[in-house]
Amino acid sequence: MIEIDIHKRLLSTTGDFNLKVSCRINKGQFVSIFGSSGAGKTTILRLIAGLIKQDSGSISVNNTIWFDATNRINLNPQKRKVGFVFQDYTLFPNMTVKKNLEFALSKGQSQDVINELIETMELTDLQDRKPETLSGGQKQRVALARALVQKPSILLLDEPLSALDGEMRNKLQDYILKVHKKYNLTTFLVSHDISEVFKLSDHVIKLENGSILQQGTPEELFLDKKTTGKYKTIGTILSIQPSGVINIVSVLSNNNIIQVIATNEEAVKLSEGDKVTITSKAFNPIIQKI
Repeated sequence: MIEIDIHKRLLSTTGDFNLKVSCRINKGQFVSIFGSSGAGKTTILRLIAGLIKQDSGSISVNNTIWFDATNRINLNPQKRKVGFVFQDYTLFPNMTVKKNLEFALSKGQSQDVINELIETMELTDLQDRKPETLSGGQKQRVALARALVQKPSILLLDEPLSALDGEMRNKLQDYILKVHKKYNLTTFLVSHDISEVFKLSDHVIKLENGSILQQGTPEELFLDKKTTGKYKTIGTILSIQPSGVINIVSVLSNNNIIQVIATNEEAVKLSEGDKVTITSKAFNPIIQKI
């Protein structure tokens, strides 16, 4: 169980605001923090990692106090079992892939974990190469592997896939889910991508102006509860093509293009680029804007 009670005064382009977040997260959950830019999402990750100090409140992880303002407890980042993956990879350019992973080993830690992670992340053919020779997706796989070297209990992901194209994002999402389950991690992801949040998360925290606006499962936050159906997916509208009295809506979902019929009344509410849900009810696909 992770218990978070965060209070931190922040500066933004629109003025000061207070970050106030209290929640309980079960061990092994995949939690996405979702919301507009400047809402305080990344700050939450940095507070959990101990990279910045909160003004008041507490953080408890599996009955161990990481921060308690009242009792003046503040574990330094090295003592918090956290793996952090950033958007910009932060790999050492003068080191090979394997050396980047070895650098993260703690004193006296077995080298075996390096070989295991290289195999798990499918980096065997890349282990002797330097970052400058790698693609963005390959670099992020290395960064993810390096974050796992010290076998953290919590994995923090700060928009790690935002710079990648759609196909590569989808592949990296699969890697993230793979290590999340294999190493029994509690994972926090900051993302602006609803489809990514929907695919990866079992719990979502929607943040607005430093406060939790909503939290729950992706279905509870993003799907219309009144609409039921056995098939549900989420995607992005690529095009809306009129065809007589109906419209053909093409939606990109998990690297597949799905075409759904929409009436003129439904189509006027939709635009290219909109995030939508597609639900199948009695063999009739229903498309809804999120």
